[in-house]
Amino acid sequence: MTSTDASLRRFLHGLPGVDQVGVEQRAAGLGTRSIKTSAKDFAIDLAIGMVDLTTLEGSDTPGKVRALAAKAMRPDPADPTCPPVAAVCVYPDMVPFVKEALSRSGGSSGVRIASVATAFPSGRAARDVKLADVEDAVDAGADEIDMVIDRGAFLSGRYLQVYEEIVAVRQACGSAHLKVIFETGELQTYDNVRRASWLAMLAGGHFIKTSTGKVQPAATLPVTLVMLEAVRDFRDVTGQMVGVKPAGGIRSSKDAIKYLVTVNEIAGPDWLHPDWFRFGASTLLNDLLMQRTKMTTGRYSGPDYFTLD
Repeated sequence: MTSTDASLRRFLHGLPGVDQVGVEQRAAGLGTRSIKTSAKDFAIDLAIGMVDLTTLEGSDTPGKVRALAAKAMRPDPADPTCPPVAAVCVYPDMVPFVKEALSRSGGSSGVRIASVATAFPSGRAARDVKLADVEDAVDAGADEIDMVIDRGAFLSGRYLQVYEEIVAVRQACGSAHLKVIFETGELQTYDNVRRASWLAMLAGGHFIKTSTGKVQPAATLPVTLVMLEAVRDFRDVTGQMVGVKPAGGIRSSKDAIKYLVTVNEIAGPDWLHPDWFRFGASTLLNDLLMQRTKMTTGRYSGPDYFTLD
């Protein structure tokens, strides 16, 4: 064991333990908060602007991805006041088609191109293969890379291996931002979520992300609360802000607002911006659009009014 490995182990195991009951009770309490109608208007538009509109299926086609990019730029074609989403998230080979579709707007939409990489979703590949995956996505035009950590290495205590891989991926990203996915459903404990959060932040991740969306449970409010505490404490110690992205299973406007309330209460209002908080989602956007139409017109448009993703 190297001195760096030993220091990393001591630091991660020296983090305060997470009070499971306390975290779950706090999350449950924040989840019942009600907000005023005017605040709900703001929250829905904010949530739309935080969505990473995602398709990660083996059946994805260029046509599907182009259509998704068009929706990302104009989520509600009948209402030009509706904000665009934050990003479109696809597999690396689909990045050129997103870039092509977004380029038609002249780059004015502000929608970013995100790509999963590093043998997503399993993370089971040699490091050189993972880095090549990242480099291919960046070369194709990705602005953001969503990597997965090696959960097997993390759970067996090989923290230095995970740390060094994140550092290497961050370097391969160049100017692209790096989101580090933990797959919290496999980490088993809130203590592990806190350790993984600090490990990823120390290694240079720009965002920490709950899940691939391929494993259940995916994002939960208590897990996200633990991650928000971590980024808050990391800024207190280092002065650096890191973003948080819950992904998988967030499908309703009501749930999205619960997350925004939690962000404000735990990390603070500085994180209420797409640069620092995202939703990894596909079906969430349509519910946000339906609620937005209801608040604007007084009536629901119905789920068939908006395109299916």
